[in-house]
Amino acid sequence: MDFTGAGDGRERALALLLLSMADDEFVIGFSDSEWTGIGPILEEDVAISSLAQDELGHAQALYRLFVELVGDGRDADAVAYDRPPEGYLHARLLDHGRGDWAATIARRYLYETADAARLEALAETSFEPLRDLVAKIRREERYHLMHVETWLDRLAKAGGEPRRRLTAALEAMGPDAGTVLALLPGEPALLRHGILAEPFAAIESTWRARIDGAFGRLGLPALPPTRDPQTARTRHSETFRALHREFTMVRGSEVAASW
Repeated sequence: MDFTGAGDGRERALALLLLSMADDEFVIGFSDSEWTGIGPILEEDVAISSLAQDELGHAQALYRLFVELVGDGRDADAVAYDRPPEGYLHARLLDHGRGDWAATIARRYLYETADAARLEALAETSFEPLRDLVAKIRREERYHLMHVETWLDRLAKAGGEPRRRLTAALEAMGPDAGTVLALLPGEPALLRHGILAEPFAAIESTWRARIDGAFGRLGLPALPPTRDPQTARTRHSETFRALHREFTMVRGSEVAASW
């Protein structure tokens, strides 16, 4: 990835941060949009569709910041849809498919809590366009977190099959939960320029403490360490490749399409 005027690495590091965040929001937003029309109850059909739409809106805004920074002639649509599967930088947690409702809640809870920690560390970022966008995103994400926390409590306290499915999903996804906060190339430049408030390792430590408290209260299994953190955002599953084929289908059939 080449960037004009890379200087001491600030632009490249910032571009990777924006792209990874945009890809996270895009992938989980598109994946969860598949619940539209098949939610477990009508209220949740509407709610999960609204959450997915919010994530896609966040992704679009982040992609726009990315293309403005990079200035290579692409627009947000091109970045979102025209890369091969291996070109995406979303966290490996989001390679897990939406599965059943318990799996969707488990994945969304792990993602939303980690994303909240990341956004908190960017709340006072020195990059003004991102600071303004983060403020807007945090206002919306607050309701996402409230929604998924309610469902986590509901499934965990239900016992029986709902709790069993939730626990199984958390155990399957747990080793990848920390990939949302995995170290990105150029972190020293992000810290030096005040773009990021603290290292990702510190953000992850705070996040894990919060998760431990919530899971301890509900008697859920503790999160394990992140597996293979070096490939946290670069080695994707066949599940994602199938999703990629789906969300690029229309773009591939009509190059002039926009979203």
